[in-house]
Amino acid sequence: MADVILEKVGKTYGKHRILSDFSVTIQDGECFTFLGPSGCGKTVILRLIAGFERLTDGRIFIGDQLVSSATDNIHLPPEARKIGMVFQDYAVWPHKSVSENIVYPLQMQKIEETAAKERTLAAIHLVNLTGLETRMPFQLSGGQQQRVALARALVSRPQVMLLDEPLSNLDANLREEMRFEITRLQKQTGVTILYVTHDQEVALAISDRVAVMDKTGRIRQVGPPDDIYEKPVDPFVFKFMGISNFIPIEYRDGRLFIRESDALIGCPVPEGDMDRLQSHELIAGCRPYDIELVHQEGHTQGKIQRVIYLGATIDYRVAVGRKILRVQQDVRDAGQGGVPFRTGDSVGLKFRDLKWFENRGIDAEEET
Repeated sequence: MADVILEKVGKTYGKHRILSDFSVTIQDGECFTFLGPSGCGKTVILRLIAGFERLTDGRIFIGDQLVSSATDNIHLPPEARKIGMVFQDYAVWPHKSVSENIVYPLQMQKIEETAAKERTLAAIHLVNLTGLETRMPFQLSGGQQQRVALARALVSRPQVMLLDEPLSNLDANLREEMRFEITRLQKQTGVTILYVTHDQEVALAISDRVAVMDKTGRIRQVGPPDDIYEKPVDPFVFKFMGISNFIPIEYRDGRLFIRESDALIGCPVPEGDMDRLQSHELIAGCRPYDIELVHQEGHTQGKIQRVIYLGATIDYRVAVGRKILRVQQDVRDAGQGGVPFRTGDSVGLKFRDLKWFENRGIDAEEET
């Protein structure tokens, strides 16, 4: 298998620059996910690696081979890059059976017929489609069609697999099933996988490392899924990885308050950051489940503005001064003793965990 290295990669369409000075190294045998909002350039990155697009700037290596270089005018065609590609819409041929779809890359490589058949059957077995070799695509579920696409990409024994939002057209149960399948295939084959998605749950579930991209195409953080989720480097990553509250805090009379309110926050002052806190350079962040609602006094006081039942959880909007916070609690714990709070109730809020970020112009929409 192979490392994939992007060095100062840039891509421009006319006057519109998509990527600029983009550098990252994907290690041999890992599942690496580019995670970001729509339009940030994730798919463009895969197309540049695959050779479907030419670089405007920079270089791309697959293993030890330089496959693209803007300055040296090097551009290997896709078929020379030893990559497999799986698309969002499956891209299986409707007039070909399962076996015929999967064997096609080997026919293009002019692999001897017996060897091609053996490799095709092995790929079918690898993706758990044994017994469906003669089925046509219209006889398959969406998940089965995506397995055909995976097998077709694997059958040519690529060094690198490129997966472009391959699960977005599947229902929730199939998405979960296929996440496990992709993880299993990656571990079983050892192939390097580059995965593109805007779905945080998928990225956390399948990745060895994740690169979080912002809407400008810049990487904001790279790391293992637990680091990305638990140790976000800035407010953008924190917000993008899940529902979030941003709470403006001020220090008065030796205590912390929600800004422009008398609502006390029962948490310690961030060590060594008193000056930044007093000058409003820091903002606190927490997840909805990091806040507990209680009846007792002596905690941050708020009033329930809205209650939404979500099955396993109850979602609250709670007004604290002028700030609206989002709180989620397990339905069994809501309201203590199984009696949920109701709209209009006065409540106490206990903050289990606050993260501190530089307040770089977080606007009102981000704060709520």
